[in-house]
Amino acid sequence: MIQVQDLTKTYNGKVQAVKGVSFEVAPGEIFGFLGPNGAGKTTTVRILSGLMDPTSGTATVAGAPIPGDRQQLHRLIGVLFENSYLYETMTGKELLQFFGDLYRQPRKLVDELLELVEMTPKANELIKKYSKGMKQRIAFARALLPQPRVLFLDEPTSGLDPASAVRLREVVRETAAQGTTVFLTTHNMDEADDLCNRVAIINEGVIVAMDSPTALKESFSDRTIAIMMQDGTNNILTLNDPDLNQKMAALIGQGVVKINTVEPSLEDVFIRMTGRGLQ
Repeated sequence: MIQVQDLTKTYNGKVQAVKGVSFEVAPGEIFGFLGPNGAGKTTTVRILSGLMDPTSGTATVAGAPIPGDRQQLHRLIGVLFENSYLYETMTGKELLQFFGDLYRQPRKLVDELLELVEMTPKANELIKKYSKGMKQRIAFARALLPQPRVLFLDEPTSGLDPASAVRLREVVRETAAQGTTVFLTTHNMDEADDLCNRVAIINEGVIVAMDSPTALKESFSDRTIAIMMQDGTNNILTLNDPDLNQKMAALIGQGVVKINTVEPSLEDVFIRMTGRGLQ
């Protein structure tokens, strides 16, 4: 559904934000694209969603070539940015009907999307009275109005309360289950781990890791054990430590209460591959 080959982007002839990026995303896949600020993540998404052209390289999104006919591309994709602008003097339903008419969609689709994002009870209230979570759900419904083959989501749950975030993730899964490819950017590693079939980590314009979250955690994170002592202190040891046996023996002699395996996290992988924490 998405094919990217040797994509580059250079600004002002000097700053190379994306350096020969290549990857593919399958139909119906939820694909996470992760990276620290300034890594080339946003530039790549802007190219794939038709907001800018690459300096070199090619891509296709739902069969539409990039660079190419942007109108053709925009009929095939939906986009939800972190700060999506909404016409706040409209009601939620009016806004979706307005954009639905632009996409020449039947009015019944608006009602279906309102139901999907659980906004039917608030559909006739002005958007300016909505909470951030409600606005984000309406923006999500708007992104689904073209009935896109590829859906780009940029920090879709940023700033949402836990209940709204959980519901939005459920809708993402439902959307993908119906065959839509989802391209997700997020700084929330738990969200990426929970939602994504695969993730790519980009750093300084280059993809430094790409696989399923489980495979990445197994490959790039050190498995550790937490040892609780009788005095209440904890000792953390890595399983690949060449001195593990000696250290374990010493601790056992001091009085061990409990030993737990500490599972690696996607955040561990992210920090190891980028050398930076979440930003």
